[in-house]
Amino acid sequence: MNWLETLRTAIDAVRSHRLRSMLTMLGIVIGISSVVLTVGLGLGAQDEVRKQIDALGSNLLIVSPGSSTNSSGVRGGFGSASTLTLEDASAIADRTVAPDVAQVAPTTSTSTALTAGTTNWTTRLVGTTTNWPSVRSRTLASGRWFTDKEAAAGANVVVLGSEAASELFSLGSPVGQTVTVGGTALTVIGVLDKSGATSDDSNEDDLAVVPVTTAQRLTGSTSTAVSSVYVEARSADVLSAAYQEVNAALLTSHDVTSAEADFSIATQDALLDTANSTNRTMTILLAGIAAISLLVGGIGVMNIMLVSVTERVREIGLRKALGATPSAIRRQFLIEASLLGVAGGIVGSLIGVVGALVLPSMIDQPVSISAPAIALALLVALGLGVGFGVYPASRAARLTPIDALRSE
Repeated sequence: MNWLETLRTAIDAVRSHRLRSMLTMLGIVIGISSVVLTVGLGLGAQDEVRKQIDALGSNLLIVSPGSSTNSSGVRGGFGSASTLTLEDASAIADRTVAPDVAQVAPTTSTSTALTAGTTNWTTRLVGTTTNWPSVRSRTLASGRWFTDKEAAAGANVVVLGSEAASELFSLGSPVGQTVTVGGTALTVIGVLDKSGATSDDSNEDDLAVVPVTTAQRLTGSTSTAVSSVYVEARSADVLSAAYQEVNAALLTSHDVTSAEADFSIATQDALLDTANSTNRTMTILLAGIAAISLLVGGIGVMNIMLVSVTERVREIGLRKALGATPSAIRRQFLIEASLLGVAGGIVGSLIGVVGALVLPSMIDQPVSISAPAIALALLVALGLGVGFGVYPASRAARLTPIDALRSE
């Protein structure tokens, strides 16, 4: 019996027990669809993290203050101290000190209430310099950014994030209108485009940006301390060199050693690696659970194939009596098991793809469709069919014609 005839016989055997075949495939269907969705969720989460980190700016270094210690000896986390100043930012911006640094944008940040007419909204008040939109790769939806002259004079101007603008001004353009902060009227000169980047404690679209000198006056601060310094390297190729230059400049200006550093420097790659490491761990965990489902499905295939061998003992004996070789019998049952595995894999992949298209609108989480993952899932399904079909096929091949023909 040739391969084509064997395949036709195997298909007829699977079709003759449709319900049993569908129930046998169910475990593989669930496992394969789970694998496709798990990989899709993991890749979608990684893409989302990459987009949010890219929204922070290109070739970016983020310098944060070190930790503080109160009178009781309790240490705060990184960023709780006031160890970074405007003078540090100026030192980093010096080309003779850090030649691979393109631009620097120091920032201060505090929560404050803004009022526009009868509407009020509490948002993050950011004080910074004219370099901020370039360093952070932010663009304006309308209006303009404040000038060097306005920054030097501490002008009463503000640029609103898209979310803050929509909360304060539901009708008409915010540009040219006035918001009040602590009794001081600020003219809205621009509105930022949506960024979409968020973190645990900030929303990059919910903020109000003013010149750093204006922020100091509004908060009544006489200190030159800043909450962070954003540093843009000249290119991605010199990001590592810029990191070393910034680190050396701050160690020198603070007169501390590396072990005593009262600041920390984070790169986009470090943030991305940390986030992706967490996503990979969760993906592996979920894939492990899906693999258990696949194992159960494979055992189901073996169980049904053993039942099929038992039911068809007389058929096997007759085929052998008519000249079928053990390899032909083994091949027939292996193909039947493979058909169950592949069919389950195809159905499971289709369910996974449909789920990847439907789920994002339900869970507000992107799901990527990975062609390599689908191809691998189909190979795994085929492997399950073959692997768990070997024993039943071998058992059928070992039957002697006389014993098979006289069995009831």
